[in-house]
Amino acid sequence: MVSYNDHLKKILSQILDSHKNLKDMQVKPGDLESIKKEMLKINGFIKVSTNNIDEYTISVSDFKKLKSKFNHYLENYFFEKEIDTMAPLYSNDMDRVDNMRFKIIEALEDKKMIDSIEDLIDRL
Repeated sequence: MVSYNDHLKKILSQILDSHKNLKDMQVKPGDLESIKKEMLKINGFIKVSTNNIDEYTISVSDFKKLKSKFNHYLENYFFEKEIDTMAPLYSNDMDRVDNMRFKIIEALEDKKMIDSIEDLIDRL
């Protein structure tokens, strides 16, 4: 049986994997859809973490701080609509696609959210 901490660790690892995929991506035509897919995966995992994981059942108290950062991200960053709007017009404009990728990465790294995820994974 998987422990609560192991479950959280798996979810957080998937966020880091998608973040790494975005950072390592060499933008080429058609990548806007890949960027959107990674962003939606990240958003889904963050929502699962904030809605389904109780910060009081995690042995490491820093999850409460990370959950606050997750809520900040979900409340302040909306890229799905921007991607849907720009897709028909600029999906082959590599500069705009790359800029969107950078903006998503920047949002994920806001308030050192990615660093906090890495730290929590190490402690779980």
